[in-house]
Amino acid sequence: MTPYLFAAFAVTAILGFPIWLVLMISSMFALTFAGTLPNLVVVQRLFTAIDSFPIMAVPLFMIAGNLMETGGISKRLIDLADSLIGHFTGGLGMAAVLTCMFFAAVSGSGPATVAAIGGIMIPNMVEQGYDRAFAAAIMAVAGAIGVIIPPSIPMVNYGVTGSVSISGLFAAGFGPGIVVGLALMTVVYITAKKNGYGVQRKFSGKHALVAAKNAFWAILMPVIILGGIYGGVFTPTEAAAAAVAYGLIVGLFIYRELKPQHLMKLFMAAGKSTAMVMVIIGSSSGFSWLLTAERIPDAIAAAILSISSNKIVVLMLINALLLVVGCLMETQAAIIILTPIFLPIVTQLGVDPIHFGIIMVVNLAIGMSTPPLGVNLFVGCGVAKITIEEIVKAIIWLLVANIIALLLITYIPAISLAIPKLMGIVK
Repeated sequence: MTPYLFAAFAVTAILGFPIWLVLMISSMFALTFAGTLPNLVVVQRLFTAIDSFPIMAVPLFMIAGNLMETGGISKRLIDLADSLIGHFTGGLGMAAVLTCMFFAAVSGSGPATVAAIGGIMIPNMVEQGYDRAFAAAIMAVAGAIGVIIPPSIPMVNYGVTGSVSISGLFAAGFGPGIVVGLALMTVVYITAKKNGYGVQRKFSGKHALVAAKNAFWAILMPVIILGGIYGGVFTPTEAAAAAVAYGLIVGLFIYRELKPQHLMKLFMAAGKSTAMVMVIIGSSSGFSWLLTAERIPDAIAAAILSISSNKIVVLMLINALLLVVGCLMETQAAIIILTPIFLPIVTQLGVDPIHFGIIMVVNLAIGMSTPPLGVNLFVGCGVAKITIEEIVKAIIWLLVANIIALLLITYIPAISLAIPKLMGIVK
């Protein structure tokens, strides 16, 4: 069955089929020509994968992210970040990164973060003299923090696929998200200083206090959501529902920027995004099941361990593979297919499953802003109205910073596990 599976995968991928269709056709083709199992197995796996209570968090976080964007929350987070660090060299660019970190704590989606923050920040950066391509590059790369700092849709999928605590993954995401954010701010600062980007101004404590007051309800949202999870008030899925309810209340009745007529468009946009994610999850599950049935994960594990059984070397090899996969495959599909392959290898070497989940998410977050399939690149280009070629030239040093941050996260487990250990989630 394996030759049919990979032959169909290669042909459909080369022809440019959408990733969910590549996975679905490959699975059906292999089953048809191998003749060992009925095609109905793929359909069963598709529905089994999405018939899960934790997966319900995905559409709810999609809606919550859209509410943040439309209800005025993103605008107030931008003003707060700018008031805190906008007076530094490259301050507006660094404020864009900081805003993405704030927004990540209420969104869970990389593209949603780029769209919500980039639409405001890119024009402002261009107005202050930033190169348009570099401004878009900042947003594309920083937007990926949206899936590192919890809540995170890829973390939900990893937790479901690998039977790993989603609450533990959420707790582990804060440290890595801060490390990635600081790495990107460093590049923005150096680039801005070199090229004279930005407008110098004095820090205003009064402005910062006013901005903090205006953003109070926006900042309170992650406190309620994550506090509720770790306080045992509700599960991550119920937290997503709480995020939607809170976003509606704040947008409609407190900030009053969300109007009833916006809701249908907002729910339809979230529905389309959810449908795309769900069909990828379902088709990935069928493909992953076939890989497991053919014992391909065992073969890959044996191949990796035949090169070295040293944890440092194995993690380096897996990082390299994940970085390549992130360039070529959609994040949700990669998590569902690769988690059953890599997780047994690393746990055998003593790597904590929560720590490895963070490594995997950070790797694939980098893939969101790398060609040819980096979704954040396309969103950033759309917002900035530039070409892929222009943004790719401007993104190189930001990606280097991301990879340095990834290596720190990989080889210093405390960055990920300190908070889960304090909370008693990890021993």
